[in-house]
Amino acid sequence: MQQETAYEGKDISGIIRISIDKDTKVSTLTIETNGKWALYSGSSVDNIDFSTPIAKHPEPEGQGYNRITLSSLSRRYYQLITDEGKATVAERHLPMAGGYNFRDLGGIKTKDGRFVRWGKIFRSDDLHKLTENDLNYLASIPLKSIVDFRGEEEQKFAPDKLPVSVVNEFKLPIDPGNVISLMGLTDLDSTQMDSIMMRMNILFVTDKDFIGYYKEFFKLLQQEKNLPLLFHCSAGKDRTGMGAALILYALGVDEQTIMEDYLASNVYLSDKYAKEIAMNPNLKSVLSVKKEFLQAGLDQIKTTHGSVEKFLETTLEVDIPAFRKQFLY
Repeated sequence: MQQETAYEGKDISGIIRISIDKDTKVSTLTIETNGKWALYSGSSVDNIDFSTPIAKHPEPEGQGYNRITLSSLSRRYYQLITDEGKATVAERHLPMAGGYNFRDLGGIKTKDGRFVRWGKIFRSDDLHKLTENDLNYLASIPLKSIVDFRGEEEQKFAPDKLPVSVVNEFKLPIDPGNVISLMGLTDLDSTQMDSIMMRMNILFVTDKDFIGYYKEFFKLLQQEKNLPLLFHCSAGKDRTGMGAALILYALGVDEQTIMEDYLASNVYLSDKYAKEIAMNPNLKSVLSVKKEFLQAGLDQIKTTHGSVEKFLETTLEVDIPAFRKQFLY
């Protein structure tokens, strides 16, 4: 395969949108441009076939709005090439019939104009109800390592289903059970629940054991043999949300973008917890995320360490330049 740069020229990543049906895995790609374009595809970013485009602008001119439907049960990556630039893209929200909050961290833009590598780091909620098609899709990545932040009881209640490609499973139980449990919370009002969620996020970055697990997590990420790697908890929003935020901070992503990525869990988890919230609206704070939750943890880091980057370097022992070289285009 001919090797091409992942991104070049003007940032054109915003002119292409991808959606994938979670059951059939059929992809719909929409390209909005009046200019000429060509779209190439591959099973990985390093394996895109540039010999023949899978689609291109209608001759003689582009039509402004172009829709392409593709069927594939495996993970695909695309490079869009126009007269203005090149962009490598994929669907960030993975199409899981048995999961909700599955995401590729790839494609997120950093403050210095670079992009997070696709297909290296994934985040999710629990893997307990994945279908056979889901597992085959994850195996096509191919997913190599799983990091499970859930506590022992959570793991027993909803054991992971793993794709055949997984060779490493790491248990790093960040279990704030003494701070939060659905049992006994039903009598609390939303303000009290918000306070509990903020306390929990502070605990993630102050508890000695939890810090140790996040430190181990970053060690695993920095070993190429463990990649591609997926990390998860039960909902993929709190422990996983903090983990994702720390990764993006280490890669030089601005805090607003980090917060937008964190809050996206509310969109992806809306169906998962709809019944519980309908039965008890006061549980919404526990089963969703708010900016204030993550901000409480980040502010605690800044108060204690001066900056999130300093916390990453001195406490979690992340080699930030090497980390960026590893995970950025």
